[in-house]
Amino acid sequence: MLEQSLKHKTDRRHFLIGSAMLAGGLAMPAMVRAETRSISVNSWGGSWLDAARANLFDPFTVETGIGIETVSPVSFAKLAAQVKTGVYEFDVTTLGAAELLRANQSGLLEDLEEPYPGGLLQNGVGSHAFGTLMAWRSDKYGNEPKSWADFWDVERFPGSRSLQRYPARVLPIALLADGVDKKDLYPLDVDRAFASLDRIKKHVVVWWTAGEQSAQILRDGEVDMIGIWNSRYFAAQDAGSPVAMTWNECILDKAYWVVARNTPNGDAARQFVKFATSAGPLAGFVTAQQDGPLNPAALKLIEPAQAKRMPTNTRYADLVVSQDIENFGIEPAELAERFEEWILG
Repeated sequence: MLEQSLKHKTDRRHFLIGSAMLAGGLAMPAMVRAETRSISVNSWGGSWLDAARANLFDPFTVETGIGIETVSPVSFAKLAAQVKTGVYEFDVTTLGAAELLRANQSGLLEDLEEPYPGGLLQNGVGSHAFGTLMAWRSDKYGNEPKSWADFWDVERFPGSRSLQRYPARVLPIALLADGVDKKDLYPLDVDRAFASLDRIKKHVVVWWTAGEQSAQILRDGEVDMIGIWNSRYFAAQDAGSPVAMTWNECILDKAYWVVARNTPNGDAARQFVKFATSAGPLAGFVTAQQDGPLNPAALKLIEPAQAKRMPTNTRYADLVVSQDIENFGIEPAELAERFEEWILG
């Protein structure tokens, strides 16, 4: 019991340190390095970098003396090139599930250990998840829509639609709209998914490509119903827009920390990944990002009002659908090519 109490206090300390840094604008500059050791992290930049620096990077440096530099943007091509050439621009990066499998199969990743139960997939350590959920203008539809089938039902719910121009998220949605049960979603029936998309295509007035774009077109009423990331939906809601949403059939995407194969800073990089996915630092990071932690212990440190916005909250477990990239049904690159041809056709 004493050990558990001390661990909880340590996790809570990490969470509060990160939150205080973010709130007070005290994040240390990215060029600060430890006297003899540092690592480089491939970063998404923007608000992601602000949240990571305050809750992950700076607290890690304080605790270990290992400095962190960052390089943007996140690039699978750079990961592959530096492993091939032995010239390393970064030691650590994050990958989505599809890129993770591709990287591990190509021998680009260091072997990692599981830091918490269920936390390791293909040499990637689970960090956080975000969801693509269905949202709509409540001044048009009230609280009536309940599922992706309603999104597709333009007779009952007439109006404009928007989806992300990203097939790995859109095809599962199309199958759910066509009546496929969540438990039977993978492997994807690709032909059936495209047939379903054919029925909604002319009603999709915007195929959005950036998170802020999706929030803006919902907020401004440019579209009536949209598939949108949970964090971007809440940005529109917090701006006072008349919007509503459902967690039902929300598609979860997961992000994983990985270490580049044969990096000379492998030990320090592994230490960072373990720290970044521990409960306290991760709780601070996902609170800032409005994502959901994959380490269940992090949820215990998050205020209930914030946890309600996170797609990994256990209260939504029976509603959401996690992507199953290992049983996807088609190579992601092949799917991307077919989807782009379909969009332009």
